[in-house]
Amino acid sequence: MNGEQLKNKTKEGKVVYGSMISMGRNPRWTSAISDLGLDYVVIDMEHAPRGRAEVADYLVAMQSIGVVPIVRIPIPDSHYVTMALDAGAHGVLAPYCETVEEVREVIGACKWRPLKGVMVKRVVEEAVFPSEESRKYLENLNRNSVCIIGIESVPAIENLDKILDVNGVDAIFVGPNDLTISLGIPNQYDHPDYESALRQIIKSCENKNIPVLIHHQSVELTKKWLQEGAKFVLHSSDRRQMHQGYRNDFNAIQEFGSEIMGETSQTISESTEVI
Repeated sequence: MNGEQLKNKTKEGKVVYGSMISMGRNPRWTSAISDLGLDYVVIDMEHAPRGRAEVADYLVAMQSIGVVPIVRIPIPDSHYVTMALDAGAHGVLAPYCETVEEVREVIGACKWRPLKGVMVKRVVEEAVFPSEESRKYLENLNRNSVCIIGIESVPAIENLDKILDVNGVDAIFVGPNDLTISLGIPNQYDHPDYESALRQIIKSCENKNIPVLIHHQSVELTKKWLQEGAKFVLHSSDRRQMHQGYRNDFNAIQEFGSEIMGETSQTISESTEVI
């Protein structure tokens, strides 16, 4: 699958499945996720300490396994967008967007690179191209580019309808940790205000046929919001899943060993990763 195919699948209303890569750096890591049935992965550069060269090598390896690589850039900035795409990403996730201006800058770089400056502004705001030949060339060059906009705060939700009117938004991302903090209810994912905000986002996006991905960490929450309409599934992360696998096994092993030794078993807790 490539970026264009991923976009087509979401436009058809089908579910796509992905996860966040928060820890993996070595290109060999891709072999561990090649047979998980994922449609895409988001490689984090916002919170994970990765360099440009590391990401470029990782993206080359990702191309070989049929999983669409999307990079979460550090900030919604055109330079970071083109840096990721030039390295081989099939799309970007621009975090914490709150204004139409930020979204236009991201879309201009994601959909119309290498056009810059006044020319790309005219394309995004007025659909005016240097020529018809240039339009066709740029559309073909960027056909795999997936543009995901992060809506992670109250001001962002207030501006969401205007943001969705900007042509070129392929999906809307919600970061639950950031959003609940902005709502004044940190990490309370069952709070009525949080659930109301998500439903408002999903409804606004459904009206524009734009899919929503919500980065939940538990199977229960992912299933709940899949049922509520978030069909662009972004579940957990490599670090959390590795921790969970070890946690389940070693909790069982240590409990059994403690019974043999007549000792009290120590319980390994849930991952505390927040991304």
